[in-house]
Amino acid sequence: MSEIQERIQRHIDARVGTGAETGVQVAVYRDGALIVDAVAGTADPATGRPLTSGTPIFSFSTAKNVVATLAHLLVARGFLDYDSPVVDVWPEFGVHGKDKATLRHVLTHTVGLPAMPREIGPGELPDWSRVCASLAAAEPRWRPGTAVGYHSYTFGYLVGELARRATGRRMCELLREWITTPLGIEGQLYFAAPPESLPRLARLEQQACPWPGDPDDGDAILAPWESRPSADFGNAAEILCTDIPSVGIATARGLATMFDAVLQGELVDAARLTDLSALAFEGTDQVFGTRARMALGFPIGRIGAPAEENSGAFGWPGGGGSYAYADPARRVAFALTKTRLVPNFDTALSVTTILADHLAGTR
Repeated sequence: MSEIQERIQRHIDARVGTGAETGVQVAVYRDGALIVDAVAGTADPATGRPLTSGTPIFSFSTAKNVVATLAHLLVARGFLDYDSPVVDVWPEFGVHGKDKATLRHVLTHTVGLPAMPREIGPGELPDWSRVCASLAAAEPRWRPGTAVGYHSYTFGYLVGELARRATGRRMCELLREWITTPLGIEGQLYFAAPPESLPRLARLEQQACPWPGDPDDGDAILAPWESRPSADFGNAAEILCTDIPSVGIATARGLATMFDAVLQGELVDAARLTDLSALAFEGTDQVFGTRARMALGFPIGRIGAPAEENSGAFGWPGGGGSYAYADPARRVAFALTKTRLVPNFDTALSVTTILADHLAGTR
């Protein structure tokens, strides 16, 4: 067992041992080699079924990393262009000033549709056509390209409908054909899990502690279900088996393998990798009020990184505490998935700090 594998394994064992976590997976590649594949805890606390590195876990917005990667593959394969208007393939989208919106705006979360139209709730998400029709008819909160705001569930439907119209394929099909099958990680990354795979999946649980509330003035842009992860939502068979590409099911090893393939040039060439990690839009996030630095499809910077690191890593965390990123400068692909939903990223931050210390000592 390598030093870094042992350190991270010992750490996540302790997190589970103290009750801070119930199940955790961590996978890290460096220069194409898997240097960490650690797992601790249970996949189902009710039965004691052990968690393994091959157990898929519903990991909320960490799946946006897969959506963004597929978007770049759509461009690389000639189906779309970053700056072509959305209406070129989706004419109905052009109402209410959205006629100038582009894939670039979608990828930088600047298209102006951060929240689902209010007629769309969790129960409507499986109805792809209805969701997309509502988004096409919606009025944006700002003129596309002029402001940034986290597109919680809308992001995956916007990219997914562009993909469907350009290729005739659903996102779950493109994920299988372009990523999981070529990389040999079938069963480790899903949009729309096959029903027969459900017994393999981990069960989520919700930490019994206060979660951040919504603004008292009723001005929250996102509905509570869009901003607050729910174990009931992530355990529901209908959701697990539905193509909802802003969220998804993954193992840490599957996510890290995908990002390593990006860094190694197996999925995108060097020029495309530059697009993935270059600053494309910077501003105040209209949803959260925080500073946002966006590459095409990803936030820039490792969460918790000190300012002096000047991190050029890119990747999405997921509500409840999961996280995945690629770091071109350090040649590292990282992923952490977990079964307990908590309102912080304490485990991800502590593990990435251990990794950063290790990498600093091996330069």
